[in-house]
Amino acid sequence: MGRLCFRGPRGVPLDHVRFLLRLAELELIDRERRMVERRIRAAHFSAVKSFDTFDFAAIASLNKPLVLELARCEYLVARENIIALGNSGTGKTHACLALGLMACKRGFSVAFFTAASLVHQLMEARDQRRLLKLQAQLASVKLLIIDELGYVRLSQTGAELLFEIFSQRHECGSTIVTSNLPFEEWTSVFGSQRLTGALLDRLTHHVHILELNGESYRLRQSQARRRRDPRPSNEIAEAVDPETGEITPAS
Repeated sequence: MGRLCFRGPRGVPLDHVRFLLRLAELELIDRERRMVERRIRAAHFSAVKSFDTFDFAAIASLNKPLVLELARCEYLVARENIIALGNSGTGKTHACLALGLMACKRGFSVAFFTAASLVHQLMEARDQRRLLKLQAQLASVKLLIIDELGYVRLSQTGAELLFEIFSQRHECGSTIVTSNLPFEEWTSVFGSQRLTGALLDRLTHHVHILELNGESYRLRQSQARRRRDPRPSNEIAEAVDPETGEITPAS
C-alpha cells in the first residue's frame, strides 16, 4: 500500500510547507536579534544591564510595580519622561540601563550619555560648527538617557546647550535623567534659577519619578569583601609582587 502524501497549495507536500515556514520563522527571529544588537551598539550604553540582576529588595523606596510597568515601554509611545533620584550607588544607572535595554528590544532607538559627556560633546560640536547636526541626531532618538546629572556643575554655556536639548525633545521624545540631587538643588548644577525652572517645567510635564534612597550597593559590596577577607590592608598589599605586579597568596 502506497504512503499517503497530503499536499498543500500548488501540490507542495505539507511536510515541505511546514519546513519552509519554520525556515522563515528562524530567519525572522535571527533578523530581529541582529536588529536588537545594532540598536544596543548604537545606544553606546556604559554597560548592558537588565532587571534580572537588579536587587529590588535592597531599595525599599523604589516603586517596583511602576518600574515593571515602565519596562513595557508604553511611556515611549506616549513620549513621557522618567527621572530617577537617589543617593550615589543605589542603582539609578542600573535601572536606566535596564530600561534602555528593554527599549532596544521593543524596537526603539536609544542614546546613552552621562550629563558631563553630553555637555562636552555639545560644546565641541558648537566649536566645530556641527551643533545643528548633533542636535538633530539627539532629537531623533526615541529615548535619550542622561545619567549622573548633578555630579558636575555646568558652565553657563554648557547649561544652556543642555537646556536646548531638553527643550527640543519636549513632547517629541522620551528622556530618562538620573540625579543624586533633589529638584530644589538643581540650580547649583545649572547656575541659574530661571533656567532650572524652565528646564524642570519641560522635563516634569509628563514624567514618572523613581526614588532610590538607601545604602550604596558599592559600599555594601566593599563591606562584604572585607568580611570575607579579614586580613589587614598591609598584609594584602604584601601579596603583590612589586616588580611584576602579580598577586600571590599571602602567607
